[in-house]
Amino acid sequence: MSVAAPVAAQDMPDKAVAPAKQNRAVTDSGAPADTLEAGKVPVPPPPAEPPLQPQVDPIIPDDEFNAAVPPLDAANDAELNKPLESIDAFERRLAGEQSGANPETAEAVPLGDPALADGDAVEAVGDAPVRDTELAAPLPPLEQFEVAPVQFADDAPRDEKDVEVRYHLDLQGLDLADKETDADLKGEFKSLSALEKGDGKAANTAMVSARLTEDSQLMETVLASQGWYSPVVRTRLEPPVDQAKPALGAVIAVTPGKRYVFSDIILKADPTEPANLVADNFALKVGEPIVAERVQGAEAQIAVALPENGYPFAAVGERDILLDQVTGEGAYTLPVTVGPRGRFGGFVTDGDLAFDAKHIQVLSRFKRGQIYDSRKVDDLRKALIATNLFSTVAVEPQKTGEDAGDGTQYVTLHVKQDAGPPRTIAGSLGFAAGEGITAQANWTHRNMFPPEGALIAHAIAGTRQQGAGVTFRRSNSGKRDRTLEIVAEAFHNDYDAYSAYTGRLAARIARDSTPIWQKRYTYAFGVEFLGTAETDYDAATGGRKRNTYYVAGVNGQVGFDTSDDLLNPTKGYRVTALVQPEATVRGGFDPYVRARIDASTYYPINDSIVLAGRVRFGTIQGAGLFDIAPSRRLYAGGGGSVRGYAYQALGEQAPDRNPVGGRSLNEGSFEARYRFGNYGVVAFVDAGQAYRETTPQFSNLRYGVGIGGRFYTNFGPMRLDIATPIGRKPGESRFNLYVSIGQAF
Repeated sequence: MSVAAPVAAQDMPDKAVAPAKQNRAVTDSGAPADTLEAGKVPVPPPPAEPPLQPQVDPIIPDDEFNAAVPPLDAANDAELNKPLESIDAFERRLAGEQSGANPETAEAVPLGDPALADGDAVEAVGDAPVRDTELAAPLPPLEQFEVAPVQFADDAPRDEKDVEVRYHLDLQGLDLADKETDADLKGEFKSLSALEKGDGKAANTAMVSARLTEDSQLMETVLASQGWYSPVVRTRLEPPVDQAKPALGAVIAVTPGKRYVFSDIILKADPTEPANLVADNFALKVGEPIVAERVQGAEAQIAVALPENGYPFAAVGERDILLDQVTGEGAYTLPVTVGPRGRFGGFVTDGDLAFDAKHIQVLSRFKRGQIYDSRKVDDLRKALIATNLFSTVAVEPQKTGEDAGDGTQYVTLHVKQDAGPPRTIAGSLGFAAGEGITAQANWTHRNMFPPEGALIAHAIAGTRQQGAGVTFRRSNSGKRDRTLEIVAEAFHNDYDAYSAYTGRLAARIARDSTPIWQKRYTYAFGVEFLGTAETDYDAATGGRKRNTYYVAGVNGQVGFDTSDDLLNPTKGYRVTALVQPEATVRGGFDPYVRARIDASTYYPINDSIVLAGRVRFGTIQGAGLFDIAPSRRLYAGGGGSVRGYAYQALGEQAPDRNPVGGRSLNEGSFEARYRFGNYGVVAFVDAGQAYRETTPQFSNLRYGVGIGGRFYTNFGPMRLDIATPIGRKPGESRFNLYVSIGQAF
């Protein structure tokens, strides 16, 4: 975390370490304009000739010292000429001096021990008196010898309650003038402190002392990360002050010292286009404290800015900061390798391929010859991941050396593919009042028809719905984010409003949002053909009669979305408009137009509370109510409409008290969403109605109120809502329950 100071200030001459007190002009290479040539590293001048050593007079002159030493006269001194005595003579003389005998006639005593003077090579133990009776006693017979097992500390019995030492941490001297920095230092220290993690408890005093030593080193590291490179950190253990609550005081006393600041900043880099690209994206300034986090962030900013502006092979070198301990300043030098400026070239791909390089070009948002931009490369990488066809995929630039003009080179993007399993099986289960229980299953081969040609088989089974179908879907069809979809399906619906057996063929081209890739603008257009046999109220018989309808139509939809999440929006708004010109053939040709507009908005009160509202208006123009197939009419009520009522229950009702649908509708909802962790609660009120008329009437509105629960997952919230109608009428349920994935709107 700390910034390295590879050279100590005192190891260099004064002229080499004295940093400049002002900014110096820096060329495109990062070198000072007045001292550097392009591409050269500044070298300090050699030190000046060292000064002469000062003259110091001796305390005793040499002549006086030599006169005081007596001369050595080997010729006249008998002791100096006397030969050395032998070792035996030396030992005899030494023994005589110790015993008082004549040293010339005394025998040598081996090792000075009289007991060994008899010359025996082996000394008998019995010669010495033994006063310990246990040593003199005979050994017992082997069969009577008892062995006492050794008891180790781990096997020794322990007290039921282990010994525990209590302590408290006391930080002293860390009250800085900058309260914010002071709080940051203390917060960072305590988040990593061994004493804090021990929660004031330890097995013994030695453990407390070890933690205190570890924390003193941590304190030095934390201070260095904020620019204090010469702190004095002392530690001690203090005895308990309050005997009622005995706890050791683990004291860390800090004297921060000087906070080092930048005295000079030198960026060594080749010229760039635009000019000063490196300097303009470097956040550090002369005079500010040397903070490790800011240093790392500033260097990372350069590493990001260069690839975003045409330099894919740029590299930030190893920084050098020369600290002056006297002045508390640091001279910062950073080498930057810019590399060649590049333009997008082509693609190469290898590995376990899901599709070829031609389709990679479809996914990219850039063309050959454009200046290289790493943000567009990241966008391509996200698009590849969003296909869900890879276990791993990587995109890296490669040098080609091919000239692209203006001093640039073409850059090839190498895409390394590792295709994942293309098949998936998915299922879902839901319940809603009026719709009953619904279970769905899907089998998908996401790349049966490369590139990205998926085949989907789906089936639905429920108390009110049954059916099956096949869908062909080509994602990124000739263009990024464009989807071609062809559907063939057959299903049976049995609702209160109608019962229908339907076959459907449809084709659609769309740009839709997905949970992975939410888009601001969306569109869809297509064609649809239906053959359906449906029950409808027959006024002549007073009952339900099954009629056959053939419907053909086209449709178009546009949407605008500024919300922050597809399944769980917390801010922004959405608007969607749908127009469906179609015709019904049943004994005649009846053309009409179905249209609908939806709008919703989301407003966060704080991080936990979101207010949400929506409105919907719909109309059918050009045909009578009973000339339109019941399944193509407009209905209100249910989990995605007005909660508190059964599915499609609102609007005009036939004499059999079942809904007949309408040609217009209006709806509105308001929710207050409160989230805590992965859970949430929602209070809501809904209103709406369907009408026989072709324009919404805003009359006879029905209201529903309720409360819901949310369980938030990584793919969206699970929703459970319970609602009751206001002004409940005979036949209407007191409560209605709705379960699904995602918010109601």
